[in-house]
Amino acid sequence: MGSPAVSRGPLQAGLGLGIVAAVKLLAATIPVAVAYGRMPRRRFWRAVSWAGGLLLVVYGGVNIIVSGAVLGGVVRPAGGYDLNAMIGHAWLWDPLFFLWGAALVLSLWFSRRSSTEVA
Repeated sequence: MGSPAVSRGPLQAGLGLGIVAAVKLLAATIPVAVAYGRMPRRRFWRAVSWAGGLLLVVYGGVNIIVSGAVLGGVVRPAGGYDLNAMIGHAWLWDPLFFLWGAALVLSLWFSRRSSTEVA
């Protein structure tokens, strides 16, 4: 049995998931391409990568705290929650987003050009 969104519109759900996958693929490969000099407009793409990395750190970090608060009973959602899904968010998905963002930010930080380098 699938989710209600998939039951109502499997094509739309599939297209939506395909778009999400494409965006994630680009978010993972663009910083690498920039680091190896394979992308034009290096400064623009580094700025986009910085924004994405910081967003991932904040998103993952906030959701780790929120899902942990729900599991710890500090926050009680009015409609209840799926325990297995919440455990997955608290212990797998949200930490992975946080680590992805942290790795990206650290990579950008360590690959920055020093002020003594020629641009």
